[in-house]
Amino acid sequence: MTKQDQQQKPPQDHMSKSRAAAAEDPNKDNDDWKSKPPYRTTEKNEHFDKIWTAHCSCERVKYWLSREKPLASKYCHCRDCQSLHGAPFQWAAVFHKEDLHFEKGAEGLAFYNTADKQTHHKLPCKVSCAYCHTPIMDEGRKMVLMFPGIIKVEDPEHKKYFDPQCHIFYKQRIVDISDGKPKWTGLDEDSDLMEDVEAENIESVVGRDKVDS
Repeated sequence: MTKQDQQQKPPQDHMSKSRAAAAEDPNKDNDDWKSKPPYRTTEKNEHFDKIWTAHCSCERVKYWLSREKPLASKYCHCRDCQSLHGAPFQWAAVFHKEDLHFEKGAEGLAFYNTADKQTHHKLPCKVSCAYCHTPIMDEGRKMVLMFPGIIKVEDPEHKKYFDPQCHIFYKQRIVDISDGKPKWTGLDEDSDLMEDVEAENIESVVGRDKVDS
C-alpha cells in the first residue's frame, strides 16, 4: 500500500466491533437484573418479613417469601413443564418478585430459556439450583411462579393457602384428573374450558382478578 493509498483510506469505524458483537449475540445479558428483585440482596438496615422458608435438595440455594398467601396457584400441563420437571404437570404458586428474597442473590442459580434453548437469564426463564438442579421457580416479566413442594409449610391449615385453583394447558395433559377444578385448554381465562366446571360458574371458583406472570 502506497503512502497515497494510506491517506485515502477511510477512517476506521471504532463502533464496528461492538456492533458486530451485538449482531452476533443480540440477547447477551448484562448484570442489571441482579440488582433488582428477586435477586437483589438486602442491606443490613433493611427489613424483609420471612414468612415462608424454602431451599433446594443440596441446601445451597435458600430463599424466603414475605407474602403469606400466593396471588394464585395452579397446575400446568404444558409440554415444557412436563419435560423439565419429569412429571405429568407442574404445581406453581404466583408471587410478586418483591415477595421473594434469595439468601445469596443470584449465586448458585442456573437459568434456562425454553424459547431459544439457551442457558442464560432471558425472561421468561426457568430457574434451578446450579448444583443439585432442583427446580426453584419460573421467572416471568412481572411475576414469579414458585414451586410449593420445596416451601416449608408444616401447618395443614397453612398448606391450604397453596391449593391450586385451576389447571392450565390441560389439553396437553398426559393424565386425567377429576378434581372438580376448572380446566383450561391454554392459559386461564384466556382459553376454552374443558370439563368439570361450567363456564358460567368459573368466577366463583377462581375469582375475578387475573394475575399476569
